[in-house]
Amino acid sequence: MKKIIISTFAISALLFTTSCEDDFDTDVKDVQVTAGEADFSKYVALGNSLTSGYRDGALYVDGQNESYPSMISMQMKLAGGGEFKQPLMPNNTGGFTNLPGFPGKLTLQLVNGSLAPVESAPGAALDNVKAGGPYQNLGVPGAKVAHLLAPGYGNPANLPLGLANPYYTRFATSTTSSVVADALAQNPTFISLWIGNNDVLGYATTGGDGSNPITPVDGAVGVGFNSTYTALVSALFPSGTTRKGIIANIPTVTNVPFFTRVPAMPLTNLTDAQVTQLNGGYAQYNAGLAQAKALGAINDAEYQRRLIKFTAGAVANGAVIVDKDLTAVPGLPKYRQTTSKDLILLPASKVLNPQAGGGTSNPLEDKLVLTEAEAAKVLTATTAYNTTIKAVAESKGLAFVDMNAKMTELNSKSGILWDGVKYTATFVTGGAFSLDGVHLTGRGYAIVANEFIKTINMKYKSTLPQVDPNKYSGVKFP
Repeated sequence: MKKIIISTFAISALLFTTSCEDDFDTDVKDVQVTAGEADFSKYVALGNSLTSGYRDGALYVDGQNESYPSMISMQMKLAGGGEFKQPLMPNNTGGFTNLPGFPGKLTLQLVNGSLAPVESAPGAALDNVKAGGPYQNLGVPGAKVAHLLAPGYGNPANLPLGLANPYYTRFATSTTSSVVADALAQNPTFISLWIGNNDVLGYATTGGDGSNPITPVDGAVGVGFNSTYTALVSALFPSGTTRKGIIANIPTVTNVPFFTRVPAMPLTNLTDAQVTQLNGGYAQYNAGLAQAKALGAINDAEYQRRLIKFTAGAVANGAVIVDKDLTAVPGLPKYRQTTSKDLILLPASKVLNPQAGGGTSNPLEDKLVLTEAEAAKVLTATTAYNTTIKAVAESKGLAFVDMNAKMTELNSKSGILWDGVKYTATFVTGGAFSLDGVHLTGRGYAIVANEFIKTINMKYKSTLPQVDPNKYSGVKFP
């Protein structure tokens, strides 16, 4: 396993690289600020964790204060925008002490001589800030499209049933309300909506293990993505409304560091002794494969795919994984080695250790790998969702921001340049993604805010100035 080592050279590269696309020249900072055809007096933002300002594996105050809707609202205030309140967490650590599975934020710490993300203890018990509302940032971490329409999604009594979300219970206006109802009750003049990521992201981040399935493209409202998303936007922008707004599509989730940080074939520099031991350990398995092929239980292509063989030296070896999509053969486990087309998830970096058998004599669990076949399902769903999102935006005459294209640009080698500083999707040193490998830093959210602002200006003839990503926070080093 390769440890996460952050060098001073990498940090310097962050600050002084100048060869990539520059967004700086698209700003309108020297133009008089106007709202154009829009009315920003009551701006409300709906979405999931990306809208809330979630980062480093938690929701906490500093992240919320650097959410992209908060940045946008500050620019809107220059053109008549009103108050923009957020349901701030009670501390700068995040997590809930009385709920399992909600740790505090990740921080970079020295572990065995290398910097690595480490979870903090949760900061406080689940609180309730309803009295401070109404809130204009209605981003709910973990929410899918159907959740925004669901009454009772903010009812604490529904938490044990899995029918409520603790982040929404903090500020829901009532136990029977929905996120959409809470938004409409404020009679907003402008709405931003970025939702749908979790309808496919949950499947991807659990390695397609079945615990969090992809939302079907088709089906009734509350079941299928297309009908549910259409109903959601129709509720926010009913026929005849003068309300303006902007909606964003879904990035290809497999472009983020959570899926790209760990090499697909991660095991290198194995010794001759290790290889001899490993190949000997899998000799019986390989013999079983040969017998299954001879009996016609598997074809030659699958036989070749499932053979396990390690090579010593600088050669990159695939990790051994459990692949549930392989043919079931009695008495034979569904093992194979990863190829360049599989995606090993970021949490696997904790167990990929040949000395302890991780990824070698001990196969990686299903939840730690998104296989080529599973990644294809993610891409198919994302493409279908995005087709619907764009069509709905056009049908309602709304601004449409292509965040998929922007995140793809960020994931490219050239990245995005702002006033001399280069941002990429490289884990930790790229500057844009936080320590959880999925959510953005303050600087990354500023890049998102600018893309929203540019699209708003283009659609509604406003002249909102962009924000300066370099003034927001990135990954914090000890």
